[in-house]
Amino acid sequence: MFAIVRTGGKQYRVAAGDKISVEKLAGEAGDTVTLGDVLLAGEGDSIADAAKVTVSAEIIAQAKSEKVIVFKKRRRHNYRRKAGHRQQMTLLRITDVGEGKKAPAKKAAAPKKEVAPKAESEAKAAPAKNAPAKKAPAAKAAPKTEAAAKKPAAKKAPAKKAPAKKAAPKADDSK
Repeated sequence: MFAIVRTGGKQYRVAAGDKISVEKLAGEAGDTVTLGDVLLAGEGDSIADAAKVTVSAEIIAQAKSEKVIVFKKRRRHNYRRKAGHRQQMTLLRITDVGEGKKAPAKKAAAPKKEVAPKAESEAKAAPAKNAPAKKAPAAKAAPKTEAAAKKPAAKKAPAKKAPAKKAAPKADDSK
């Protein structure tokens, strides 16, 4: 079975036993990672539902790729800059491409449901403790609204400016 997965902004066609180098992933050599973004899956000419397929891989090593030389030059300006860069890479060995097992996820969800009733009982107890605290701000809010209501009444209308005087007519000097 093969799958097309996306990781590090690139897409890879993988099958069980393949070795690929991808952008750096968290983990150390020997750790197992799951490539979750499966775009397409199939076997031979048939295509399977990619949502149900999982790809698991083992980290072989954390390494650096080949050096890339960056050389900048502006002719006739005596400007030359040379820099190198080695990208961090992770070497992976694809261990399994196949149908995901959903049963462990359901078992993990079941304990959460047991925790939820406890959280609800604690949540019910918490509002009783917080109820007096809520009443105090409400009591303080009432005087503020009264003071706010008085402030607009206390404001005076802005004084109006006197109308601008018209310019005196110019004397006609046509003589």
